[in-house]
Amino acid sequence: MNLHLIRHTSLDIPSGVCYGQSDVDVSANFALECSALSAKLDGIQFDAVYASPLQRCTKLAQALNLGQVQEDARLKELHFGDWEMQPWDSIPRDIFDVWAHDYAHLSPPNGESFTQLYHRTKTFTEEVSSHLHGKNVAVVTHGGVIRAMLADALNIPLKGLFRLVIDHASVTQITLSDSVPRIQFVNR
Repeated sequence: MNLHLIRHTSLDIPSGVCYGQSDVDVSANFALECSALSAKLDGIQFDAVYASPLQRCTKLAQALNLGQVQEDARLKELHFGDWEMQPWDSIPRDIFDVWAHDYAHLSPPNGESFTQLYHRTKTFTEEVSSHLHGKNVAVVTHGGVIRAMLADALNIPLKGLFRLVIDHASVTQITLSDSVPRIQFVNR
């Protein structure tokens, strides 16, 4: 199975705000970014299209017109709980530093850990690959989800994943076969 992981376009939110699973809308650059993404995906026939149910992903999935979109809540971004829609600078530094030191296992207050996000994305990938073996699958999702899928494919620890840059309106491709997963490209 060829997973084409598509990160949503830029958002209509000030820089420096923690938004996670908040349902933030796309920016005024949506049409331009969507056109650039369409060019990156040109010529690929998708056998299935999945999207996070958050509007920034569903709008993009519909605009790309890659096929019938199936929404899946497992594809949502990390839930930052009480930090959602707060400026990062307003989160008490001592609390943030403890979380940042071990975000793989710790969660923001009333949120989820990266390990929880990793497990829900892993169940999605296992389920989809079980019935779409050898197929092209588009997944319109978030940076955290793409990082989790890369960690699984590369069999690497979750700590340090935020060192991977996943741009808005980018495509990452992972090929899952009977043997070893292959990263075809990241952040194209």
